[in-house]
Amino acid sequence: MFESLGLENWTPLGASLVAGAIIGLLFGVLAQRSRFCLRRGLVGDQSERSSALGLWLTALLVAIAGTQVLVATELADFSTHRFLSSNIAVPAIILGGLLFGAGMVLARGCASRLTVLTGTGNLRALVAIITFSIVAHATLKGILAPARVWLSSFTFDLGNTTGLTDLPGSPFIWIAITVAVLIVAITRLGVGGKDLAYGAAIGALVPLGWFVTGTFLFDEFDPIVFESLAFTSASSEALFWTVAGTAIAPGFGVGFFGGVLSGSALAALTTREFEWSGFNQDVPTQRYLIGGSLMGVGGVLAGGCTVGAGLSGVSTLSFSAILALSAIIAGALTTKALMSNTTANAQAIPAE
Repeated sequence: MFESLGLENWTPLGASLVAGAIIGLLFGVLAQRSRFCLRRGLVGDQSERSSALGLWLTALLVAIAGTQVLVATELADFSTHRFLSSNIAVPAIILGGLLFGAGMVLARGCASRLTVLTGTGNLRALVAIITFSIVAHATLKGILAPARVWLSSFTFDLGNTTGLTDLPGSPFIWIAITVAVLIVAITRLGVGGKDLAYGAAIGALVPLGWFVTGTFLFDEFDPIVFESLAFTSASSEALFWTVAGTAIAPGFGVGFFGGVLSGSALAALTTREFEWSGFNQDVPTQRYLIGGSLMGVGGVLAGGCTVGAGLSGVSTLSFSAILALSAIIAGALTTKALMSNTTANAQAIPAE
């Protein structure tokens, strides 16, 4: 399809790099301005928790609606995508989600939030995201890969029922129920118009990513990965490309990760919010190292982070993605509760 726009001299992979960078740039700007982060909506400051969660749920609502429109109009086909695989590694997904949720509480931000903060000059977030990328890559292809493969070998066969739309009845009924539940939740949270706009804009980037990589740049003779917004795989690919650029060619993930860093930096500089900040005696380095490591392992085992498995994965209404997101939420809430019990006051951990 992209050849019809006069891009016949581009390869799908090269074009996906540019597309990923543009989508990442938009995400970086929007996420920096809105402080978009699921962790903030779950265990952030009590005064802003409702608005932050409503913002995130709005993004999820639009991501689901947009992605399902692509499916209904046959502009996206997830029949062979990993999210809708009939065999899901339930133990790995649950453990990975719990670890990721714990890690994002310890590091005071999920992978997407830490990437955005890195672009604004936050060196604590930089340390955490580098740790996250290294450990994620080690889990995917390095020293931790054998353990991942072993744990992922314990699977549960879902047969032909891999997502909500495969349940008895019309797929549109289940889509409508999901959308209705999210609308009720967002309404009860009392989300303001500004947060609704930011959430909708961020959520719209998910189906855009699916369309670009799955339809617009589709070439059966030169295939690329069918993907959308994600940080676990993207940060791992960016790390590998950084240290071995002559061995691999960058694609959508590398472009997206770089675009997010650039977009958040641009937004921070434009609004004069860019500020170098590092560690001090009140901010223990080990929490960020442990948190980044847990998110690196957890993100790979769960099949993604709060954005990769959360927004992008759940937009397909996949049971594996829903399970991963549920485990991440459980891990975050449990860790917050355990940490609160060890402090003199049971207040929420301040967000970055």
